[in-house]
Order: sequence, then structure tokens, then C-alpha cells
Amino acid sequence: MQTAEIHELNLTYLMLAQRLLRDDLDAAMFQLQVNRPMADLLLSLTSRQLARLAQVNQFLFRLRFEEAAQLAKLTDNEREQGLAKTHAALLLASNSRLPGKD
Repeated sequence: MQTAEIHELNLTYLMLAQRLLRDDLDAAMFQLQVNRPMADLLLSLTSRQLARLAQVNQFLFRLRFEEAAQLAKLTDNEREQGLAKTHAALLLASNSRLPGKD
């Protein structure tokens, strides 16, 4: 992957994170797996700061799956479409730990 693509993904992720946090702080903190101080910091960043932060040469986000088996459960899911989303949410929630909450 090219550096410019990483920067674009980082910026998109940061902008999405801010939007989610503005829309529903508690749900977004859970989905993004961030604590309140991090959420507050992300919300306080200006567009210029987001763009500067996005310029790092590594991803600012990571896959939430610790094991390949977890990802396989989602990709091999044969449940009806409505239940598949619920199943995915449960799998992701079972793997989530907010920093500082261990």
C-alpha cells in the first residue's frame, strides 16, 4: 500500500471517529474502543490537526480481531441477513476492552 493511501485511510478514519463521537458519545466510545479522555481529545482536534495526524506512515486503527477464528466466524456466517449483523456485533463486543477498564 502506498503512503498516500495510508494517509487517506487515516484521515477518513479520524473524520469518521469525530462524527461518531459527536452523534452518540457513549456508543462511539464503545465502537471505537476509546476511553473518555481519548474521545474528548479526538473531538477537540481541528481539521488541520486531523490532517497532520493522518500523515503518519502507519495505520491509526487496527483490526479488532485477536484470532483468525473470530474473523472466520463472521465471514463464514450463514445466518439470515438481519441476524448476521447482530451476531457480528456480539462477536466484536466480546472482544472489546476499553483502555483503562481492565
